[in-house]
Amino acid sequence: MSSFESLLVWQKAHELTLKIYEITKLFPKEEIFGITSQIRRAASSVPANIVEGRKKKTVPHRLTYISHSVGSLEEVKYFLLLSRDLNYISNELYENLKPLTDDVGKLLNGYEKFIKNDNYQS
Repeated sequence: MSSFESLLVWQKAHELTLKIYEITKLFPKEEIFGITSQIRRAASSVPANIVEGRKKKTVPHRLTYISHSVGSLEEVKYFLLLSRDLNYISNELYENLKPLTDDVGKLLNGYEKFIKNDNYQS
């Protein structure tokens, strides 16, 4: 089995996480334990769960971790919307990040189907 780093779904999720960390550097300091912390945890959870689930021995266990990634991605989407509505990020930045979040979602969906078809080799 190749490294998790070779998975396109992981690469895109990692890219999203890096972007989230970069934009949240500019958030108000009073949000360090609020939105900043939550969106960073949610974003980093997406690729982390891909990595962890990849090593699970059974299909149901693998799918559980992909499901966690999907849920965390939805959290990221919400926190980006909230950040825009609170004027922590511009509408332009929000709209620029949407395609990446959509891509990660599509890739997670495809990865989930791949695992369900049991084409996944441990």
